[in-house]
Amino acid sequence: MEGAELGALMLCICGAGTLFYSRNSPLANIGLSWITRSALMGVTVAGATFVIIRSPFGRRSGAHFNPAITVAYFWLRRIHRWDALSYVVAQFTGGIVGVFLAHQLLGTSLSDSPVRYVVTIPGCNGVLIAFVAELLTSFVLMEVVLVATNHARLAKFSPLFVAAVTVFYYVFSSSISGYSVNPARSFSSALFAHIWHGIWIYFIAPSLGMLVAAALYKRVAGSDRIYCAKVFHDLRSTCPFNCRFHEPLAEAQQ
Repeated sequence: MEGAELGALMLCICGAGTLFYSRNSPLANIGLSWITRSALMGVTVAGATFVIIRSPFGRRSGAHFNPAITVAYFWLRRIHRWDALSYVVAQFTGGIVGVFLAHQLLGTSLSDSPVRYVVTIPGCNGVLIAFVAELLTSFVLMEVVLVATNHARLAKFSPLFVAAVTVFYYVFSSSISGYSVNPARSFSSALFAHIWHGIWIYFIAPSLGMLVAAALYKRVAGSDRIYCAKVFHDLRSTCPFNCRFHEPLAEAQQ
């Protein structure tokens, strides 16, 4: 399920990237500005992310589809080490399969410049700024997830919060770092594009940013206030984790 989720996300990213940036796209002659393209890309990817999180697969697996999120929850001891390893392997595999299928569907429109498999590379401001951007965006994303999912009244809105953050960051950071916050997403594009410039950023910065967010949340709220490892807890799907989400629900009803 985790593999399928990231595969679906990569299909969407590749399809949207081709539509909004390819020279062969029907939108190529409209003259859209860079900020407009970024906003449209953000809305499209955010919509796909929202649907994936709320899908039957997302509800069942917890909708990580991001190794950095899985690593953060592993550090918080909300997911077993073998489950975490399986999630990460599935996520990288799903991302690669997703880009492969996108290439079969879109061909050279996806592989040729300027799309180049929607690869994430540092922008004109340099490697350091790209690293800081990925670190901060990953930190905020994980903090939003932790705050929402561990609050009984906010948990049902977590997919909406994640989608809103996605739109905002695509507009403001896509030209700085490409906005990845996901090692498997960046690796999948780089593997097909054969562009590895700055790839270390997209492994280290998201993982570090989310770990710092997890450490801060644990410090402020306490480890006993981290109830589960699901990004979206709908109560209708079986939870694969050591789940204590019934506790905040009971508190809210008191």
